[in-house]
Amino acid sequence: MCGRYASARKKHELLEEFEVEQDGDPDKELGADYNVAPTKNVYAVLSRVPKEAERAVRQLRIVKWGLVPPWAKDPSIGSRLINARAETLAEKPSFRQAFAKRRCLLPADGYFEWMPVEGEKKKKQPYFIHPEDGGVLAMAGLYEFWKDPTRDDDDPLKWLVTCTVITTDAEDHLGRIHDRMPMMIERERWAEWLDPKLTDTEDAAQLLVPAESGRLTAYTVSTDVNNVRNNGPDLIKPQPDEEETALF
Repeated sequence: MCGRYASARKKHELLEEFEVEQDGDPDKELGADYNVAPTKNVYAVLSRVPKEAERAVRQLRIVKWGLVPPWAKDPSIGSRLINARAETLAEKPSFRQAFAKRRCLLPADGYFEWMPVEGEKKKKQPYFIHPEDGGVLAMAGLYEFWKDPTRDDDDPLKWLVTCTVITTDAEDHLGRIHDRMPMMIERERWAEWLDPKLTDTEDAAQLLVPAESGRLTAYTVSTDVNNVRNNGPDLIKPQPDEEETALF
């Protein structure tokens, strides 16, 4: 699964990196977050066709992590839908509509996973997993709109926009840490993945290709990341003497 990640790039960097045409939240900017946890607000790249427009426009929007399906009675279900397994996207009621119509990219610098410490049953060592070249990690995601029945139609909080991270089997060397990992979408497939005109889930599934072996690297980090209240760049610094063993 993916239950924690880092996203420290500034908004203007993401607008440029993802060739975004429209800032969906021009008056808001998220600060650097080295300990992104479920239910937090995060950046999402998506493409939508504005009213009376002829084509889709790529946007950067702020959404809440934890997908709330349109049919949900209340938003509390979102905390249980932070991940969506790539293998069952077209089958699960919570995800199949979004998979067909509302796909997105969730920018990250990397993500965290925990590996049990040999000989110590209750202790787990956190690892930071990130692109080996230091580039952005474009995690495959889905987004949804949920209408709050308790609010007036003119209330700016009437609509809640949420997202989930799509996961897949971890590649060999990362599988030693955890058997699942976020699904990456490589740059050459961004446009296809975001295209709202692509509604055939079988075709969309063809774009979900696991990362090539060696594309990501990992190293141990401080257990300070275990507490969601901790934040800052120190959380993604390698532990002393760990750089040389990062690739296992």
